[in-house]
Amino acid sequence: MKKYVVGCFAFVALFAAQAAMAADLSVAPLYKAPPPVQYAAPVYNWTGFYIGANGGGGWGHSWWSAPGTGFNLTGGQVGGTAGYNWQFGNTVLGLEGDMDWSHLSGSSSSTLCSGCSVNDNWLSTVRGRVGYAFGGVLPYVTGGLAVGDINATAPGFAGASTTNAGWTVGGGLEVALSQNWSAKAEYLHVDLGHFNCGLNCGVATTDNVSMHDDVVRAGLNYHFGWGK
Repeated sequence: MKKYVVGCFAFVALFAAQAAMAADLSVAPLYKAPPPVQYAAPVYNWTGFYIGANGGGGWGHSWWSAPGTGFNLTGGQVGGTAGYNWQFGNTVLGLEGDMDWSHLSGSSSSTLCSGCSVNDNWLSTVRGRVGYAFGGVLPYVTGGLAVGDINATAPGFAGASTTNAGWTVGGGLEVALSQNWSAKAEYLHVDLGHFNCGLNCGVATTDNVSMHDDVVRAGLNYHFGWGK
């Protein structure tokens, strides 16, 4: 009988202990892994003023209507850029100007004017830009005024130089980098028209020397107050 009572007490004690453990577990706090941190993609707004630097090279052609010969030009360019953008939705309108040291040059090997040469020392453009922004990527077309010098020489003559105004048209791609920086690649076709070298180049005709070129260059711009 005693064994039976002791066994009952033991069973009850064991049952009570298990119940207490279960109660403790039921109120124990549940820990979960923190949710992953969500990083929002930056929102770019191209509106604002910027300055930068550019550099590249080009190729072109000069035609001398008298004596009737032409030749190719090649060379490099490097300079500075400044501009302002306005963004409306995805559309970006801009006005940009640049001033570059330039050395596009070439000379003729034709017997009609062997040694005749053309080069320029500087080129400046003032252009409008129209682009469509995909966030931090901005493809665009551009066009406007081009101004540069044309220097023409012929063997045995003094030669002549002038500053001519012409036109330019092209396109490019600008990509936003970290913070306030962007990088761009650009192509421009430039036509500076023609001028009169005349007797200074040994010919009697006027407006006989023309110059046009194609420029490919890269640039790096810093945007002031760029909203992101």
